[in-house]
Amino acid sequence: MGIMNRLIGLTGEAVADTEEEAGLDRPFAWLRRKGGNIIVNRMVGAAIPFAPRNRFSVEAVRSGYVRARIALKGNRNHFGSLYAGAAFLVAEIPGGVLTLFDMGPDYTPILKEMTMEYLAPADSDVTIELTMPASVRDSIQRKADETGRASFTLEGELKDESGQIVARSTAHYRVRKKGFEAVS
Repeated sequence: MGIMNRLIGLTGEAVADTEEEAGLDRPFAWLRRKGGNIIVNRMVGAAIPFAPRNRFSVEAVRSGYVRARIALKGNRNHFGSLYAGAAFLVAEIPGGVLTLFDMGPDYTPILKEMTMEYLAPADSDVTIELTMPASVRDSIQRKADETGRASFTLEGELKDESGQIVARSTAHYRVRKKGFEAVS
């Protein structure tokens, strides 16, 4: 676990201030962003093999922000739109990614509860963007450092390729501080 924790920490540091708009005109920034996303997706796939099998991918991750996508291909339901379970997958995993790579390997994210409101059939790939302000992250870390855990909620909008909101998610997470021992 030591090597994996170090890799999580280094990856989180590397992607913390990546420039999403960086193109080939700035090759080092572009490589840093692309390389960071590749590593994040490999780590997600190693931890949750179900995710890449279902064409889930993290498209962007930086401090306080994550964007993920799930492909329609391979995830269609009985009437040809995105299967509800695939929408759940793309709504759930990014919260863990955001928490893990923003807070570091000493904090373990755990989903406690999630609700989905399905608004319209998704007839294309679907994306979600989640944000967490630094002040919220710092508050979560402070509480986890003091008590061993902290709860927080992330709300997201799942959008199809045309930008239409096809679902909304509300995910309640708990972060646990690794190695926490209460002082008596």
